[in-house]
Parts: sequence; C-alpha cells; structure tokens
Amino acid sequence: MTYNWQHPNWPHFTYDTTAIDACVSTFTLALGEVKGILDILQEEEKEETLLQFMIDEAIKTSEIEGEFYSRQDILSSIKNKIGLATPKHLILDKRAEGISELMIEVRSSHDKPLSEILLQTWHRILFAQSFRIEGGQYRQGEHPMQIVSGAHGKETIHYEAPPSIQIHEEMQRFVQWYSQYSIAPLDFKSALIKTAICHLYFESIHPFEDGNGRIGRALAEKCLAESFPFPLVLSLSKTIEKDKKVYYSSLKEAQRSLDITNWIIYFTGIIVEAQQQAKQTILFTINKAHFFNQYTSQLNERQHKVMRKMFDFGLEDFTGSLSAKKYQSMTKTSKATATRDLQDLVEKKILVATGAGRSVRYNLNVP
Repeated sequence: MTYNWQHPNWPHFTYDTTAIDACVSTFTLALGEVKGILDILQEEEKEETLLQFMIDEAIKTSEIEGEFYSRQDILSSIKNKIGLATPKHLILDKRAEGISELMIEVRSSHDKPLSEILLQTWHRILFAQSFRIEGGQYRQGEHPMQIVSGAHGKETIHYEAPPSIQIHEEMQRFVQWYSQYSIAPLDFKSALIKTAICHLYFESIHPFEDGNGRIGRALAEKCLAESFPFPLVLSLSKTIEKDKKVYYSSLKEAQRSLDITNWIIYFTGIIVEAQQQAKQTILFTINKAHFFNQYTSQLNERQHKVMRKMFDFGLEDFTGSLSAKKYQSMTKTSKATATRDLQDLVEKKILVATGAGRSVRYNLNVP
C-alpha cells in the first residue's frame, strides 16, 4: 500500500475546483443568513451564542475520538476559564478542562499566524491533565504510527503516517504551505478548499502521539475563521460526529492518493452543513434569552433552576429526558412538589408533556 506522503510529488495535491461550485453557492447563502442574525444580536446574546458553539465543538470533537464528557463539566469549565462563573464551578472530570481550554484558545488565536509553536501549545493545553501523553511534543521512536482496527492478530491497517524522524521537516513544510496559501477577501471557494486541504494535510503528517484529530479539527476551524473579515460561528465536529464512519472512510481514501477532489467535495459539504446548522443554534440561543425575559418572574426558584439547566443542555441533549423523578433529583424536593411544579409549567405552555403515568416526559416548548 502506498500512502500520499510516499508519493514523489508529495505534498502537491491535485483537485478539480469546479467540483464544489454548487457547495460554494449554498455556503454563501447560509453564511449570509447567519451573519444577518448575528448583526442584530445584543452583545450578551452574541457571547451566549459563542459559548454554545464552543461547548458543542468541545463535546463532539471528543466524542469522535471515543472520549465522552458531560455537557455540564464542559459548560462549567469554559465558564470558569472566561470568568463567567463566580464562584468557580466544580469540575468532576478534570480531563474536560483540557478540551475546554483548547476551544477558548482556538477562538482567541484565530488571527495569530500559524506556527509549530502555536500547534504545540494547543497540544500542551489539550493534554495538561494527562499522565500518559507529554503535551506539546512531537511523536518519537522508531515504531511506525499506524491507524488500525480489529482484534489483536487480525488488525486492519487503515493508514501509516510518516516516520517520526521526518516530523520536524514535514511540519516546517506544512506551516510554510499554510502561510503561503493566501486568500483574497471574500474568496469563499479558496477558503473552503484551503480548509479541506489543511485538515487532510495535517492528519496525514499525524505529528503527535495522540490528539491529532482534535488538534486537526481545531486547525480547520482556525483556517476557516481567519479567511473571513467577520466572526464565523459553526461547529465542524458536531456535523462530522453525526456520521463519523463516513469521515474516517473519506480520510482513508484521501490519504492514498494526491488526487483529493473527492475529499474536498466531502469536507466542503461538512462545512456547508455546519454553517446551516449554526443558524438553528443561534435561533435557539435567542429563544433562550427571550424565554427568561418573559417567564423569569413567573417561575419559582426550583423551576428556574431546571429551566436554566435544560436550556444549557440544548434541545438535542435534553429532549425527552426530563421526568418527575429527575426533577425531584435536580431540585431536592418531594414527588408531590415536583409534580405540581411540572404541571404548572405545562399549564403555562413552557413545557410539553408526552406519555402517561410513570412514562411522562417533558420537553421545552420552543420553536
């Protein structure tokens, strides 16, 4: 098997730029809609929107790699880092702090020139709580870095990265390529193509012992964000995670050739879908602000606590999961009080009840 980096023309990728013309048009439309909504938001609403995107990206980029953190730990960790939690919230899983801080760092460094030091800093942040991985260090040793699956003795090798001895040279060349790939203002097609190549190129080098996927997806977001003269809000990992098998198979195919037209079509599609989904996330955030403006005075302390938590989790993560028993646990109250509170919320059309008896579940009644 020959991999892309073993080709004599590496890393000179070839591709058909016309293959994504339709995607560029769709992206431009979605981008315009999102920007139009963001432009009319109050500063507090913009901050809340950005917070939701960082939470989504932190959770989903970790889940792609098989690591699962509670949304509450990610939310609390990010709020602690940016000073929104006073006093600071308790974090049960300390590993959540690494990916949370990385999200903040990526957002704050989107306008900084890419460098090996920047990427190594990101890696150091990601693995600050790890006793297994030395953060910020490129992989070393003579053993090949292979992406494998299957039982011991029956492994399937999906990809083998360049040997460790080549990493420094490969990364220097990667950063040089990135820096020299200039994009004219509002050249959306070039921005999408550069982002797709950037992610594939970095993942093909696979410079670190672990965390390459998370760093690579953060790098893709940086690449895309710095190509626009206005803030870009979306979560690539949230879209990728919905069908990560396709993501990995597309990456595998692209790493076996220098003709990456199919990869660019795939990854551009991911960006377009992520931008379309961003609109729904922003609208949900706006609805959250309007909800508390309208109903705060009508809620008791217990109801307010539960509503706040439901909105913090978002529609996708909390839909169908609120029951009377869970309400009791969250508010430390009796069954009778929980039932009365929930019935009141249904009567006020704040919640919608489905099911019957012990199977009753409550969902937020928002558009």
